[in-house]
This record gives sequence, C-alpha cells and structure tokens, in this order.
Amino acid sequence: MNTSPTSLPADQTAVLGIILTSYLLIILDVSIVITGLPRIQEELQFSQAQLAWVQSVYTLFFGGFLLLGARAGDILGRRRMFQTGLAVFTIASLAVGLAPSANWMVAARAVQGVGAAILAPSSLALLAIHFPEGPQRRRATSLYGAVAGIGASIGLVMGGLLADLWSWRVGFFINVPVGIALAFAGARYIEESERHAGDFDLLGAILSTAGFGALIWGIVNLGDVGWQDVPSRIAVVIGLALIVLFITHESRAPQPIMPLHLFRHQARSAAYLARFLLLGGMVTFFFYSTQFMQSVLGFSALEAGLGFLPMTLVNFVSALYGSKLLPKAGPAAQTLTGLMLIVAGMAWLSQVDASATYLLDVALPMVLIGAGQGLCFGPLTAAGVVGTTRQDAGAASGVVNVAHQLGSSAGLGAMAALATAAQSGSSGAVAAARGVSAALQGGTVLLGLAATVAMMLFASNLRPTGGAEPGME
Repeated sequence: MNTSPTSLPADQTAVLGIILTSYLLIILDVSIVITGLPRIQEELQFSQAQLAWVQSVYTLFFGGFLLLGARAGDILGRRRMFQTGLAVFTIASLAVGLAPSANWMVAARAVQGVGAAILAPSSLALLAIHFPEGPQRRRATSLYGAVAGIGASIGLVMGGLLADLWSWRVGFFINVPVGIALAFAGARYIEESERHAGDFDLLGAILSTAGFGALIWGIVNLGDVGWQDVPSRIAVVIGLALIVLFITHESRAPQPIMPLHLFRHQARSAAYLARFLLLGGMVTFFFYSTQFMQSVLGFSALEAGLGFLPMTLVNFVSALYGSKLLPKAGPAAQTLTGLMLIVAGMAWLSQVDASATYLLDVALPMVLIGAGQGLCFGPLTAAGVVGTTRQDAGAASGVVNVAHQLGSSAGLGAMAALATAAQSGSSGAVAAARGVSAALQGGTVLLGLAATVAMMLFASNLRPTGGAEPGME
C-alpha cells in the first residue's frame, strides 16, 4: 500500500463510513445500557453498587487495554487488528445479550471492553492515515468526535425504547449483524497499513491495566461499603503506585505503548486531560439522569430514553453545524464555549430534588449540555491527534481513547461513592434524589476542571478571527 501523506483509499467515503459506524457501535454500547439499567438490575439481581460495574467494567477493560491494542495495530497491521477487535466485540455482544446472571454479564462486558480496546485505536489510526493533515483530516476527525456525543445520546433513546418495548438484550443482539456487515465491508474497502518491526510493551500494558483496575475497584467499592473500608483504600494506593511505575517504565522502554513525547505538545496534552475530566462528568450525567427520571419522576425506560431528546436533538445540530454557528471562532474557542455550556447545564441540573419537574429542572438544562457537547467533542478529538507522525498515529489515538474511557470509569466510580454516601442507607424517592444531586454536583466539579484546563492550556491559541490556531490544526 502506498502510504504517502497524499494517498487516499479508492473509496474514501466507504472507508469513512466503516470507521464511523464501528466507532458508533462502541459508543452506543456505553450508553444504550444506561436506560435499561433498572430492568437489568431487576432481572439479574444486581445490587445498586454492583450495577455501576455494568458500565465501569466495560470502560475499565476498554481503557486498560487500549494502549496495547494501539501498539498491536502498529506492529501487526491496523486492518488486521480492526477485524480482530470487531470479531471479539461482536461475539461478546452476543454473550451479553444471552447473559443468565449478573456475573455472566459483567464478565461478557469485560470481554466486550477488550474487543473495543482493539477496535477503537485501529479505527482512529486508519482515519489519521487515510486522510492527510489539513482540512480533510480536520473534517474526518471532527465527524469522529461528533459520533462520540451523538452516539451516546442516540444510545440512551434506543436503550429506553428497546428495554420498554422488547428487552434490554435486543440492543446487544443488534451488534451481531452490524458487526458481521462491517467485517465484510472492511475486508473489501480498507487496505492494510504498513507494519513496523517491534515488540509489544507487555509490561506497560500490565502495569497500566492493573493500576487503573485497582484504582477504579477501590473507588467503586468505597462507595459500596464506605470510606472507612481498609481493603478499598489499600487498592486505591496500590493503583496509584502502579500508575507511577507505569509512567516510569514508559520513560525507559525502547518501544513504549504510550510514548511520553506525545505529551510535549501543549494542545494534545490539554486535549487528553480535558477529555479525561469531561468524560468523568458526562458519564455521571448520563448514568444519574436516567436514574432520576425513572426512580424519582417515575418514568418508564422508554420515557426516560425519550427524555434525553432535548439533549440529543440539540447535540446533533451543534455537532454538525458548530463551526458554522460560530464562524469567527476557531477549534480552541469552540471547545471552550462548549465546555462552559456543559458546566452551566450540569450546575443547573445538579439542583434536582424530589419535587423537581421534568421540563424546568431536567429538559432545559439538557439543552445547554447537548449544545455544549456537540461543540466541543469534535475539535477536542482533532486536538488529540494533531501533529502526530504516521508512526505515532496508533499511540496517539490510543491515548485519546484511554482518556475517554478511563475518565468515564474513574468519574462514575467516584460519583457513585458520593451518591451512596449522600443517601446514607435511606431509600425512596427523596433519598434517590439526594444521591443523584450529590453525584451531579461532583460531576459539575469535574466539568469545571475540564473547562479550566482547556482555558489555561488553549489560551495561547485563541484568536478572535476564524481559521486554524497553532497546535489545533
């Protein structure tokens, strides 16, 4: 394959469609399960704290194995790893849909996360390779980023619809024919990338996965059994220590799975950290908004899914037409505007209590959150891979997805602990509302930190006129 910077695949539209659809599958499986969680809890006998693991175990394994998956694509070929990840993800989706018990479902979700960890960096790296630096790549990566926001919103509506009319299992069964179709399309339209000689940084993968795994387990378990639990606190300390060892190892490894020089670029570093914090806040919003609508407002799963439409519709318009809505704002300014809208909407939503109404206290804040998410996800994704070489494309895309998934997992784990503490062992609508409010307030803090990081690190790139800013193009 000719891999010069100007070369394009024979059918560029088909390649872009395959990449975006595969990423949509991954994102849908994060959100489609949320509106069905009450049904899943009832059918498979999950405890409230265990229920968070339906989400956390997927994002944990997804984030933990992403860097290894990205490196595998560099060495073995990105199309091969794309097909491998797609096969693992599709088979695991079938296993989730057939789950007879809580343990089965959690295990299958973990395998699904591994499949996503192989698939996601390969798809983003293929996009970076097939679309040369400049307007074509900016448009392609913006669409890729927009899929993250739009897909999450669509998944919430689909999850509620399927759970109420049929079963939450249908959402996972749908992945099977779509995955098979993508496999055939990928074999036909995507050409294999050149392979690079090298070794897998297996120690780095083990340290990163074990470190984040221990950290997330400790945080989630603290929310279940209380902050005084010694094993949970030990797990948090061990997790942090392993993460430090991982970073130290990566600085010395001859072929690291996470080259530290990627973080020397100011805009990329800002994008990684802001994405980590942003996803921690956004997954909290998705998880606890649906809990509030069903447990406090008495919505069915279908009604809760439809309850996200104010966000979904605005998100769709904002993601597709954000650059036209803000013609004089470059990517950095667009990102900051989006983040500030999300913070405002989340702060408003976090004030909910048992007397809240849907229109005033839920729907209107969702409009702000949807507009903000649509504006910031695309340019934030583009900033995460800006200026990378062909050799670093896989690693950079892996770090983007690591920030995305581990931010989700860590954020939900921490906010679950806040919600459990706020409920203080009580039950009923009042206690549920109190827990939701505490979690959303914590999520607001994470989003505020994301906006602050973006403002500080993108400040030098802001310009009052249109065009690409240094470091964001």
